[in-house]
Amino acid sequence: MNRKNATDFPQELLDIYDEYVHGIIDRRLFFSKAAKFAVAGVTVAALINSLSPHYAWAEQVSKSDSRLKTEYATYDSPDGHGKMRGYLARPANAKGKLPGVIVVHENRGLNPYVEDVARRAAVAGFVAFAPDALTPLGGYPGNDDEGRTMQRKLDGAKIVEDFVAATHFLHEHDTCNQSIGVVGFCFGGGMSNTLAVRLPNIIKASAPFYGGQPSAEDTKKIKASMQLHYAELDKRVNAGWPDYETALKANGIDYTAHVYPSTNHGFHNDTTPRYDEAAAKLAEKRTFEFFKKTL
Repeated sequence: MNRKNATDFPQELLDIYDEYVHGIIDRRLFFSKAAKFAVAGVTVAALINSLSPHYAWAEQVSKSDSRLKTEYATYDSPDGHGKMRGYLARPANAKGKLPGVIVVHENRGLNPYVEDVARRAAVAGFVAFAPDALTPLGGYPGNDDEGRTMQRKLDGAKIVEDFVAATHFLHEHDTCNQSIGVVGFCFGGGMSNTLAVRLPNIIKASAPFYGGQPSAEDTKKIKASMQLHYAELDKRVNAGWPDYETALKANGIDYTAHVYPSTNHGFHNDTTPRYDEAAAKLAEKRTFEFFKKTL
């Protein structure tokens, strides 16, 4: 199918789709709300298909790139879901130990896009580890809709513990110098904030992309440097930013925030029409430069 851009869709439809993929409305209500946009022979099902990820569109770093060593690694999460699995990527010819970066997926498990982000981080000179929250249910199923449904079935508190355990795993890995950063997207953006709160003595830098914000009370616990990325049109997530910024300032936390003009939630994900190439490349460049400075 031909690739579309966010500008090919009415903003109202993009907002409705955002509500659908984040579980705010169900599939039936999405179909009802989106029906008015199904014109000229285009069905609502076709609209969903055109808005959904298509992983054939994007693989910026090949799985077989000779510059990298990649593998799936398991780790223990005793306070979470038990035995967990993630994708580990690192430079093939690294001399000595390297800083580590936890890469946290969206609300649908470890899909090919997030694995590719881990490889990009490895190309940039980090040991990257991308855990899969869906491990207890067999792992990412190969389909984002099913992945979202699966992730909703899991205990949210245990998922947090699984990512805490993943951070400890990377921190102690024999290729890592114990200097740890975290980057995540959507659900993963929220988790990037959460890990900065939960592990203030381990997380040195956190780069949440359009992620939910911690409470003012939890923000006090953060010691990491923060680099926050927001999409201008993402009203749902952005609503929590003013209070978060107030708390960051009140507690003297080192932070930088970037709002990318005319972008939607998910603008970094290069497998969907919401992808904004210029904003995504700038945000990623800023993120890796931030990690190189702080880790």
